Amino acid sequence: MIAPDTLDLHPHRPDEVSVPVPDTALDPELRARLRGCTVAIIGCGGLGSNVAEMLVRSGVGRLTLVDFDVVDERNLNRQFFFRDQIGMPKVIALAENLQRIRSDVRLDLLQDRVTPENLLGVVRGACAIVEAVDDAGAKAMIVNTCLAEVPSVPLVTASGLAGYGSTNAIVTERMAENLYVVGDLTSDVRDGHPLFASRVMAAAAAQAHAVVRVLLGYPEP
Repeated sequence: MIAPDTLDLHPHRPDEVSVPVPDTALDPELRARLRGCTVAIIGCGGLGSNVAEMLVRSGVGRLTLVDFDVVDERNLNRQFFFRDQIGMPKVIALAENLQRIRSDVRLDLLQDRVTPENLLGVVRGACAIVEAVDDAGAKAMIVNTCLAEVPSVPLVTASGLAGYGSTNAIVTERMAENLYVVGDLTSDVRDGHPLFASRVMAAAAAQAHAVVRVLLGYPEP
């Protein structure tokens, strides 16, 4: 949701890109690999809650869910929550919903804001990190800290998903060795663009799929 120029990011363009096609006969092996992975999701709103749902449905075995906020009626139009959960901490409500999908998924919950002091503890042991916060300062801190302190862990962030522009404009860019940015890279709610469930979920799906790909060993978007 934050314009990429605030992070000074540029697409990573390797000289050669090889995109092997997975052998469908290996599906059980790939699913087993996902079950052994942990993904940290920082922010459980429109992006994070839907990313979490898709990763659980995809078979990821463990999630760390981080959010300080509670479920708000105004956001039910685009978040993976329900009316009877209004007022509940998002991490608790989301855990409840995810376990209705798969009772065996392992969930670690932190109802708190991420800070430079606690971020590394939050992502410790993660195979991939999803940044899904709204605040520009927090977003920049997460990206900069992860790139500096845990550069070997893939980080999937988002920039530009507001408005009713075409979902064809939502892309996944590899901005550095282990940094992926999903969105149209321009639209911003601060410019008066509304948020629609269809576009938010398209971006969330792209984030979730980027995570699945890197966990399975496919680093290019």
